[in-house]
Amino acid sequence: MSRFFGETEEDYISLEEANILLQSVPYDGTSTWGKGADKGFEVFLNTVPNLEFYDIETDSEVYKKGIHILPDINEHASPEKVYQTVLEKTKELLNLNKFLTFFGGEHSISIGIIEAYRQKYNNLTVLQLDAHSDLRPSYHHSEYNHACALHKASKTTNLVQVGIRSMDAVEKPFLDKTKCFFAEDIYGTEEWMDKSIDLMTDDVYLTIDLDALDPSIMPSTGTPEPGGLGWDTTIRYLKKVFQRKNVVGFDIVEFAPIDGLHAPDFLVAKLYYKLLSYKFCTKK
Repeated sequence: MSRFFGETEEDYISLEEANILLQSVPYDGTSTWGKGADKGFEVFLNTVPNLEFYDIETDSEVYKKGIHILPDINEHASPEKVYQTVLEKTKELLNLNKFLTFFGGEHSISIGIIEAYRQKYNNLTVLQLDAHSDLRPSYHHSEYNHACALHKASKTTNLVQVGIRSMDAVEKPFLDKTKCFFAEDIYGTEEWMDKSIDLMTDDVYLTIDLDALDPSIMPSTGTPEPGGLGWDTTIRYLKKVFQRKNVVGFDIVEFAPIDGLHAPDFLVAKLYYKLLSYKFCTKK
């Protein structure tokens, strides 16, 4: 597995030189149906060399900003231990004043990341793209289960949810319908884009569960849910977010590769690169 992000190994950038850090957390300990999110980062890195590193839309080559890949966080002892380890590591990385990006693993890895960002940024918005609301206060005897990924954020940050189309009744007390854009309500429309962005504060942390996307283009997730966002809608929306807000970091989670099915692998690599292009190469 290559550990550089560019066209050749000469493009390897040191921690000190890089503007962008990529931290993987290959944890898949609480997922309750399809497994394999712990294998996602390896497939992602093996796919990256097949990207065209020139982005037509932004007329840029964002990898030249320097993307440094950090050693994996290999904590698997318990959901609680993963949370604490990820929290402390994220706080440490935030002190470096780099643009931080994270790659799961399951969605529970985001709990510690978001808490670290909340401690640094006053009035933080968390933008969640997801098929599931993930607002359970506890699941399978842990508040750090993947089904609880945004519960803490719903109480401590300005949480905006997009693409939701599955939830349990126990989550209803924690759902703010004024800031939740259900998939069935946004399908075939665009006014929700500006409306949701208007609800955000200046600083935004973005968490993307890949099951937010329609399983016809992204079947490689633990719990694929019918319906969902298409590629063009997703990137058009995210470009607007990056143009109007200060996106302070992001994670991509729940990528569970399927052997022999390469299109979703490439989609994930392209999505990651697009987000960086929007952050560094799109005019505000």
